[in-house]
Amino acid sequence: MRFIFRPPAEHAAGLLSLPWHEPLEEWQDAHLLEVAHRGISRHVVRFVEVDGHVYALKEIDERLARREYRLLGQLETMGMPAVSVLGVCVERPAAGGLPQDAILVTRFLDYSMSYRYVFSHGHAARPTVQLIDAMVELIVRLHLAGLFWGDCSLSNTLFRPDAGSIGAYLVDAETAELHPALSDGQRSFDIDYAAERVGGELFDLQSGGLLPEDVDPVEIAAELPRRYSALWDELTREELLNPAEQRYRVAARVDRINELGFDVDEIELITTGAGVRLKVHTQVAETGRHRNRLYALTGLEVTENQARRLLNDLRSYRGYLEQKEGRAVPETVAGHRWRAEVYDRVMARIPEDLADRLEPAEVFHEILEHRWFLSEKAGKDVGTTAAAKAYIDAILPRTPSTLTLPGGDPLPR
Repeated sequence: MRFIFRPPAEHAAGLLSLPWHEPLEEWQDAHLLEVAHRGISRHVVRFVEVDGHVYALKEIDERLARREYRLLGQLETMGMPAVSVLGVCVERPAAGGLPQDAILVTRFLDYSMSYRYVFSHGHAARPTVQLIDAMVELIVRLHLAGLFWGDCSLSNTLFRPDAGSIGAYLVDAETAELHPALSDGQRSFDIDYAAERVGGELFDLQSGGLLPEDVDPVEIAAELPRRYSALWDELTREELLNPAEQRYRVAARVDRINELGFDVDEIELITTGAGVRLKVHTQVAETGRHRNRLYALTGLEVTENQARRLLNDLRSYRGYLEQKEGRAVPETVAGHRWRAEVYDRVMARIPEDLADRLEPAEVFHEILEHRWFLSEKAGKDVGTTAAAKAYIDAILPRTPSTLTLPGGDPLPR
């Protein structure tokens, strides 16, 4: 057998003791885990916990496994929203006289869920709209990077709560191809195929009684290409500007792109006889301005939407400190104090048996939302401490788990 792994090497070393010579479906290793919120796969997929980390193992044709390993590695280097690949086991010995496929190893995406789990466990207020919006943004981001997916569907996507919305991540790249840029035909194929698959998946949910009664699968499937076209046009269209309005029109266009959750990589202004032509090159990686700022101030690593929400609370806390102490408080000092005096204290209140419900930053976002609700009801600010207690006591226990915790019992057979 041959193992090909990406850094960190210590993670790969812990996996070497697994029974790679046996068919994946027949494994009975103590490291196996059952993941309730996994999706449906056409291949044998098992989950293992090694050294406190959870991994997904997929048995697949060796040629496809090697190709997907390389492609997922490229997407990770580019900062794209996709699962992180750790390695691949190839050239496995025959079992029962038959050749064995390779096994692709990816890191389990913490707090992620399949689309069926989102619907069946009430993890979104408007699951259909939020999932479609998340998937459209994912496809647009991949297309901007030159990735032809070839198999766009809800089943090949993982979803994760993100400051009241939902983030989408590519999880299956068997048919994907990376190009310098995509043609209109390649983009059309992907989005038309996605609409067809999504419609079928929603009909499947409907037959299982999981789809809200007012949701029409055909209507939602038809909406996906429309939303894709609108977002793609907003991010890539060229504008003809009057030189007198050039400055504010450029600023407005950049602000609009930022509002949509993307960053601008480059602005190109071309002088023509008819005016100035504006071309905006959108950054393809996951946007990170707020995330990077929050990390610099507090050391917290969260998603972009969560960072935006937490930074707002940090700024509010800084204003409170300055009013209370009667002096200016530097942003870096406010960041350290907010982390120690607000965020960490709230996180310390969460009981251990509820730690698997939501990502910590998502819990904090939910508490801020609950604080607003309670303050509106009371007609005054109830404070983060009181809101945290009310949320943890009454709401968090009713929230379904979204995290596979390591160290559980072995998968029964």
